[in-house]
Amino acid sequence: MPARLRPADPADVAAALDRVAGGDPERGDLRLLVKHFLAVLEERAPGHSVEVRVPPYAAVQVIPGVRHTRGTPPAVVETDAATWIALASGELSWAEAQAAGRVRASGERADLGPYLPLG
Repeated sequence: MPARLRPADPADVAAALDRVAGGDPERGDLRLLVKHFLAVLEERAPGHSVEVRVPPYAAVQVIPGVRHTRGTPPAVVETDAATWIALASGELSWAEAQAAGRVRASGERADLGPYLPLG
């Protein structure tokens, strides 16, 4: 199991969110925000039953339930960085993201709606 992610410094998060909102994010901003919000999700929904993937930046296992150790997890959520940041920051709801096809979620417990937004 990979090491847990750590939330970023609040000032760094705020600056990166400003640049993303301004429409001119750098790859480093996206990486910082994706990893930050995945770390916050790990803290708020500890567990190993759902794998949340935001390629190419990071993936975490969250939500209580059956622990996943090999192969394809029983529940997977995958999305792009911009969608994950919008979900985590509250700019986009889980239902809106699913309806627009911006998030792929399969398996039991793959609904992240109750855990979002993150901050």
